[in-house]
Amino acid sequence: MVIGLTTDHCISSSVRMAANLGFEVTVVEDATATFERIGPNGAHHPAQAMHELALASLHGEFARVLSTREVLEELKARAPAPRSG
Repeated sequence: MVIGLTTDHCISSSVRMAANLGFEVTVVEDATATFERIGPNGAHHPAQAMHELALASLHGEFARVLSTREVLEELKARAPAPRSG
């Protein structure tokens, strides 16, 4: 599981390297974020657009991209049933 800052830099680099090394990677989309960027031509790229594009570039090829809710649901489904007694 990967969370943190910044989606288009550190997260992307870490996820790509982990996938290249054979790890199965999940990026928690709402536990990552980035900043707005100004392109070389002066164009403004809002943070949310940068974030979504970075996630789209990772999803399916280098990682699964899931929300916190989806991760928690998966973990709950994997948890052993409580013992009675």
